[in-house]
Amino acid sequence: MSREGARALARDVFIYDLRDFDTLLGGLVLTAGVTNANFYAVVDIIIDISPPGPFFLQDENGETIAQDAQPLLPGRYFVVADGTVKKAAEAAFTRMMSFQTGTRVDEFRDEVRERDGRCVVTKEENLNKEFGLWEGFEAAHIFPLAYEHQWKTQGWTQQITILPSRRSYGTINSVQNGLLLRDDIHTLFDSYHFSINPDDGYKIICFQRDSKRIAGTFLDARLLNNTRRPLETLLRWHFRQAVLTNMKGVGEPHFEHDFPPGSDIMGDIQSGPKAAERMEFELFGRLAHHIDLYPEEKQAGVDTDKEDKHNGNVSDKG
Repeated sequence: MSREGARALARDVFIYDLRDFDTLLGGLVLTAGVTNANFYAVVDIIIDISPPGPFFLQDENGETIAQDAQPLLPGRYFVVADGTVKKAAEAAFTRMMSFQTGTRVDEFRDEVRERDGRCVVTKEENLNKEFGLWEGFEAAHIFPLAYEHQWKTQGWTQQITILPSRRSYGTINSVQNGLLLRDDIHTLFDSYHFSINPDDGYKIICFQRDSKRIAGTFLDARLLNNTRRPLETLLRWHFRQAVLTNMKGVGEPHFEHDFPPGSDIMGDIQSGPKAAERMEFELFGRLAHHIDLYPEEKQAGVDTDKEDKHNGNVSDKG
């Protein structure tokens, strides 16, 4: 079942406008590594101030919170600003697990495996990689496959410098949009339970209780020193999505993803929140491996390896 408000149940940090104690702007499940400076940065994402202007935060005793490296403490905090303070209008992208099926992502998987060789969050090595055994490790997309249309319209293709070998794979399957993660960590990453803050040394911030002991640690430095590393802008995008999903208001709904045989999946989706977006994810995840994205090209004998010579990027034209 989908659960609205579930992301807020474990919160111990609450955010209000100083002039409106009754309206919750958002909150946070406090985990290791979150500093006062981090708190200012994420609050700035979940609020809009009109007219735009600076703000500062006060605690329940009226003390101003410094933007420093001191650990954030549990409690209620109040936004102080000259303008009107509201929850940000920006909406988060609905996301569930990225099902990686179909030959069109084989190259993505293989290149991420070759580059990383370990879970880049837990640092756990795959001791069996030399034998081609990858059970327990998965190549995760930072920007989800189900939003490939948005990937194109928002201009992400133009930022990719390491192109897949074939146009039909799509630039969203560049190694620069991937991380090798332990399978359980992949689930949490896709659900925005944690993210990586590239503006604070690539620190891992957990937005729900941290059972994996990764909060406050940092992304594997070996990955950051690799010329084929993920784009910083993509990690920043994921971090922003995680903040909006978990911290704004009561948070985005939590969606069930583990459906036993015989479950009424469509009924659960249609009766729950964000039905259209969830349907898109389910259809993509469960049918993608049956779909040929470029059937006309194959029938016409078009060379799908051909690049757009005008701009040096793989063409996104169908």
